[in-house]
Amino acid sequence: MEPLLIIPFIVSLTTAYFLIPWWIKAAHRIDLVGKDMNKYEKPPVAEMGGIAVVSAFVAGVLAYIGLSTFYFHQSSFLIYLLAALSTVLIITIVGMLDDLLGWKMGLKQWQKPLLTLVAALPMMVVNAGQSGMVLPFIGGVNLGLLYPLFVIPLGIAGAANGFNMLAGYNGLEAGMGIIILSTLGIAAFIAKASWVAMLAFIMVFALIAFLRYNWFPARIFPGDTLTYSVGALIACVAILANVEKVAVILFIPYFIDFILPMRKRMKVEAFGKVQKNGSLDAPYDKVYDTTHAAIIFIKKIKGRAYEYDVTLLILITESVIALLTLGWFFG
Repeated sequence: MEPLLIIPFIVSLTTAYFLIPWWIKAAHRIDLVGKDMNKYEKPPVAEMGGIAVVSAFVAGVLAYIGLSTFYFHQSSFLIYLLAALSTVLIITIVGMLDDLLGWKMGLKQWQKPLLTLVAALPMMVVNAGQSGMVLPFIGGVNLGLLYPLFVIPLGIAGAANGFNMLAGYNGLEAGMGIIILSTLGIAAFIAKASWVAMLAFIMVFALIAFLRYNWFPARIFPGDTLTYSVGALIACVAILANVEKVAVILFIPYFIDFILPMRKRMKVEAFGKVQKNGSLDAPYDKVYDTTHAAIIFIKKIKGRAYEYDVTLLILITESVIALLTLGWFFG
């Protein structure tokens, strides 16, 4: 790889690393904080950390565009890169509205998918991705206009809202984003779409800096500002590199996390039942969330389950899925 291509990663990492502490102080100053529900004392933690991460991502992408334009003299893919960047920025605004209005007023569940659909427009109008697909039991088909008009918005809205579901534990969202985007970045590189891989890894480096402050005990929460943005980017990377199948398999834990709460009409919380010693118990008699299953499993193995145990178990499980997926598709 060209040595200069490390510059966008450095820009993303350092920008996030310096912006996040500033945002933590600013959020506390304006009382933009939330309770850490998996701690017995419920300490206040800075919200909407996605603002700093997305800012760092934008800085890294702009650095990459500058290198591509003025040094490498490559511009054929820039329209698609800018479309993906626009999608991330639009959905960041949606996430901010959800974080602010949802916190104060309460957005309805049906409103969130509709709002995230708007973010798909940039990817739709440039006709990103390939309309030819291989479907199970059917074989190769060319979806034509159905791909930009149906598959792209469904994929982006679905990934954004889906990635927002498996959340609420210190380090979980950022850790899952790092694993999924790294896997898709490797898949894109193998598929000879190195510029798409750059897009994925620029966000990975911003998330690595964020994880430094979001790991147990968290000093900052991601908020929907981050989860929507990372979810949408996952869809954009999968579409642009034509590795949608890889993304679907990586989202297996999210599909499970969508099905489980339906048994109780989605009226459940992912948080554990916190004990005085800081350990967690499953909050319900039955399993209604992936994190509840993790708590029960860890307690059977260790006797006690702590928040970081739950996060680590889910991240390890996702890492195994990622390795198996890469081995299956590209081995």
